[in-house]
Formats: sequence, structure tokens, C-alpha cells
Amino acid sequence: MYPNQTQLNQTLKEYFGYDTFRPLQLDIINSIFEGKDNLVIMPTGGGKSICYQLPAILLPGITLVISPLIALMKDQVDGLHANGISAAFINSSQTANEHQDIFQKITDGKIKLLYVAPESLSFLDTIFSDIEISLIAIDEAHCISSWGHDFRPAYTQLGYLKNKFSNTPLIALTATADKATRQDICNQLNIPNATQHLASFDRKNLSLEVRPGNKRIEQIIDFLKRETNNCGIIYCLSRKTTEMLAEKLQSQGYKAEAYHAGIEHQKRSRIQEQFINDTIQIVCATVAFGMGIDKSNVRWVIHYNLPKNIEGYYQEIGRAGRDGLPSSTLLFHSYADVVQLQKFANTSGNQEVQMAKLERMKQYADSLSCRRKILLSYFGELIQEDCGNCDVCKNPPTFIDGTIIAQKALSTVARIKEQEPIGTVIDTLRGAQNAAVYDKGYNHLKTYGIGKEISWRDWQQYIIQLINQGYLEIAFHENNKLKLTTLSRHILFEGEKVSLAHLQELEKAKQVNIEQVSKAKASSLFEKLRILRLEIAKEAGIPAYQIFNDATLKEMEKVRPMSDEEFLQINGVGRQKMQNYGYQFIKEIINFTSEKKKKRKTSANKGNTHKETFTLYQQGLSIEEIAIERKLAESTIFSHIMKLYENGENIDLNQFINKADIDAIKKAKIELENPDTLKPYFEYFQEAISYNTIKIALAILEERAT
Repeated sequence: MYPNQTQLNQTLKEYFGYDTFRPLQLDIINSIFEGKDNLVIMPTGGGKSICYQLPAILLPGITLVISPLIALMKDQVDGLHANGISAAFINSSQTANEHQDIFQKITDGKIKLLYVAPESLSFLDTIFSDIEISLIAIDEAHCISSWGHDFRPAYTQLGYLKNKFSNTPLIALTATADKATRQDICNQLNIPNATQHLASFDRKNLSLEVRPGNKRIEQIIDFLKRETNNCGIIYCLSRKTTEMLAEKLQSQGYKAEAYHAGIEHQKRSRIQEQFINDTIQIVCATVAFGMGIDKSNVRWVIHYNLPKNIEGYYQEIGRAGRDGLPSSTLLFHSYADVVQLQKFANTSGNQEVQMAKLERMKQYADSLSCRRKILLSYFGELIQEDCGNCDVCKNPPTFIDGTIIAQKALSTVARIKEQEPIGTVIDTLRGAQNAAVYDKGYNHLKTYGIGKEISWRDWQQYIIQLINQGYLEIAFHENNKLKLTTLSRHILFEGEKVSLAHLQELEKAKQVNIEQVSKAKASSLFEKLRILRLEIAKEAGIPAYQIFNDATLKEMEKVRPMSDEEFLQINGVGRQKMQNYGYQFIKEIINFTSEKKKKRKTSANKGNTHKETFTLYQQGLSIEEIAIERKLAESTIFSHIMKLYENGENIDLNQFINKADIDAIKKAKIELENPDTLKPYFEYFQEAISYNTIKIALAILEERAT
């Protein structure tokens, strides 16, 4: 008997802590109970795991989960245990005795989900006939397709599972797959008639930003100043770059480590564990890092270099903000990145496909229109409105008449007979005196030096725009030579106008007073709960986000539950977690709220002291008399008077100053050219007029001016 809607909702809340299903989850779960095969394309953080974990709880037998990485399996199993769900994993890192112990638990019906690496499936042949497999889930299913972006040969053996268990529903899941990859997954897994579920790829909580790859390290350090205490990943093309970048960040005081396939396995595992447990803040990694990370509180992802395709880029940025909270992504790109990636593509098995995907990636980076539209359209999802959360939407480019710039560039390409890449074209335009120009006689061309007033970097950006508009193209198969197109003659000979985006200096990151930000964070309830979560996690030996994710803590901060019933209503709080952690978190919330009330009462008392001063002022007492009456310093009473005046109370400042002082300060204001501080006035009068008198005079003069 299939579970009804009420049972499913109760299971969702009890084990996962959520009141409602996300889009498509319920459809997928019902399809599984109907015995159908399914292909699920759902973005990272969209809730893929619940699609098979929830049915596993209610199905009579065991759910077999194929997962590509040991770390990912361990993370998933730890999370299930925290939710009160019985689960285990089998892989090559375990001993024969550990395997035997797990086999016994499976035979005894004590495990609902079993995670297995594709290479370890042979371990299970001996027990397949003795257990009931109710569901098979293939996680990271894109790994089976050579059309995808993380092809793993071990995945190609998985097609036999459907043949062996023909009556068992199979669900394949991945965050990214274009149409060709989706079809390939279904064919290779022998589920050609699988129901395909495509969730929206729109991760609205992720901001998208792309910048030219100039002074990347300086830009990254400025970026990190705005991400105080937040953890993130920086993806790099080369191992050498990861190590260089990690060293640079360490020298700036950041807890950063390099991660790549050349690092010894034990050290890689330790780095990953430290990142998961919030011991280190930043991982500088090649794309080898991340698939095994189920960490929900990654707040930002940076790409130091251009990725090789949009699928990989989308999956990598998807590792930020899995909990749905606002998170940042930043992509750097350069012409050198494109050249390097072309070399990689030329050695791949699908050269033509990989080059085409690289071109789409480059078009995304060079775009001057809403980036989210481009990203979503790649996966077949069209949106009408601009997103408002990418760099182009936030700072739309202004355009200039670039006709003369275009004519100079196109004419130079023509005169060097379309035989040079972009760098030599720019050198010729700028009149460079180097061997590349002189040896080929380009210094004798009519266009030599006609663009020297434009910087090398700006020429590069203008030429990229001309390529994007179709007036130039890069011949990748001819050492990246720039070529004219059929549209070029419209500019050169027919007077067609060209609009180019006006190049402006990148807006400098706003200076952040890190000390003030840290103090503000330290005094927030969210930060108090975060610290408590970390303490509990260390004691339990599991990642902090598996206790509660950041989104759940944010809701606690907003709602402030103070009873078991209220705590259980928070999204992400299931029955097991309420029993395990509810008392500690409720106690922290109550303590924080009580402390805040005390502070508000103190603040209210401060407001009353101003009122007492105002009452005595209304009775006609002078500042000196009020000070005596209230047993306070005259400077304190004066500050009360000025605050009351600024707040709009009926205070006549003229009674505290004579006309001669006002006139003298008015004259000083003109001569000193209206300084922003009081000290220049104090020094101007050689300390003969007090700061209080200066402040009163300036307030009166400002009032007169208005």
C-alpha cells in the first residue's frame, strides 16, 4: 500500500524537519512508489537527496545508492544518522571485518540506505540474492556520460543494474545535464523510458559577477574583506596556481589551503575534513575538489580562471548557498585562459563538442546582458525579466560610438593579412617596439601606432566586444589568428556605426571596517547560535551544518522559539534533532533575549536622562544650574542640550553664546573654507574659544542658512 499525502508530509517533517515539499519532490517520490524509473535534473541545493531518502524510509527493503566519492558517502550517511535514519556505506577504504559487520546489519534489516561506490559493486554480489532492494539511486549521474563534464569510466558498468533488478525502480540524479547528456544517461542506464524531471535551474540566491582577470589577487583580497568569517572555494586551472594563491592568502591572515590531485591522499582528506568542519575558511582547488562536498554554508565561490564549459561552472557555483541564503559568485577570465582551455580541448576525445562548449562559456563571460538569462537558456529555461542579481543588471553598461575604434582594429587585422592573434594586433595598434612587430615589418604599416592613446587592456576589451558582435572571429585551428567576417566590410567600406560598451575602472570594493563588522556579528543571536552549533558538532564529531544549516539558524534568530513546540515548527528541525539539541538552543535563545531586554531598559533610562535635562531647561535654568541640580558635569548637560536641539526640541541656542562669537566663527568658517571638523576652528582662535561655543555657533549658522 502506497503512503498517502499525510504520511509523506509527516515523514518529511519528522525526519528532515520541513513542513512542505519543494517543487517536483512530491511528483518524483510518488513516481517511485508507482514503480517508475526517473531521471532528475535538479540544481545543487534543490533537494535531490530527499527524492530517494524519504521513499527509502517507507519502502520495505533497502535503497542502494551509487555515489562517486568516499567523502560524499560519509557526509550523506552522517547527515542521515543525525536525522535518525539508519544508513551505511561500503567502499575500498574499509576493512573486511567492517564490510562483514555491515553485511550482517543489511541481512538483519537494520539499514535502510546503503551507499556504494561504482567500483565497489562487486562486493555486494554475494548478498544481492539475500536482500530486498526496493530502490536504486544513481547520484551524480552525469558521470556516466562522455558528453558531460565529469566523465568517470567506472560509471559505465552501471547499466547492468536495471537488467539484474528489472522490477526495481531506478532514479538517476544530477545537478547539470544538457539535452544530449540527459539522453545518454538514460540510454547507458537502460532506462530509456524514464520520466524526466527538470527543476528550475534558477538559483536566485546566487549573485553572478564576472570580471577581467587583471590583478586577480588584489581583487580577491578586497572581495574577502566583505566576506568576514564566511567560507568559500576558489577554483583554479592549475595545481601551481592553487598553491601560489593559498600562500598569498595565508600571508594575509586567512585560513586557506591548496587542494589538487597531486597532493598526497591523506593530506587531501584532512583538508577536506577541515573545510567541512569550519576549521579552515578557504580552499584553493582544482575542479578535483567539490563533488564530495555537501556543505550547506559555503557563502561564496570564485573562479580564478575561466571554466571549460557552462555545465561545470554551474555545478561549481552551485556549491555556494545550498541552504538558500544569499551567496556570491565571482568569475575572472582572460584571453590567456581561453588559449589554455583550447589546448585542453584539443587533447580531449570530443574535440569538436568541447570547443563548442568552451565558446559558449566564453560568450557568457564576455556578455553585456543579464548573465542569468544566458545561464538558464543554456539549460533550456527561458526567463523574460532581467534577474537584477548579476553584475550586468546591477551596473548596466553605457555605450559609446565605437565606429572609429572598430575601423582602426579591423583595418589593422586586414593589413596584417589576418595572420596574427589578438596580442600582436594590439601591439601593432599601439605602436609597440618589440620583436613580434619589428621582425615582420608591421612597424611600416599605415595603421602602426594609430591606437596608442588607448591602453593595451582596453584594446583587448574592445576587440572582444567586436568578436562578440560578429565583426571579428578567432580561428582556433590556426593558432588563434584574428579573422575578418562578412560583417567587417560594413564597418570598413559602408559606413556602418558600431556601439561599444564604455570601459570604466572596476568599482573599488567599499572599505569595510572589519573590526566593527566582527563586533556586530559577535553580538547577534545568529552568531551565538553558530558558536553553540560548532561546539556541539565538535563534541559529536560531525560537521556543524549537519546539526542545523545556516538557514535554520537564521529562522531561529527571527522567530526565537522558547518551547519544544515552537522549536519543532522551525524549518530544518525534525523530531530527532529537537530531542538531541532543542534544550541547548532554546536555552541560548532565552538567555540572549533576556540580555537584550536588559540593554533596552538601560537605553531607555538614557533617554529619560535627556528628558530630565529638557524639563529643567524649560523651567529657565542655565546649563551650570542644571548641572548642579542633576549632579552631572556641565559638558554632559551641554551634550544633552545639543542632542535635544538636533532631535527638534524647542531649544534657543542664542542664549548660550554672544553675537561677537557668532560673527567671529562665521568669518573663520569662510577663511577656513568650511572644514568638516571642529579642530581647525579651535586652532584658528588659538584655543581662546571653546569647542562647545564653536559647536553652538555652527549650529546657529546652519539654521540661518536654511
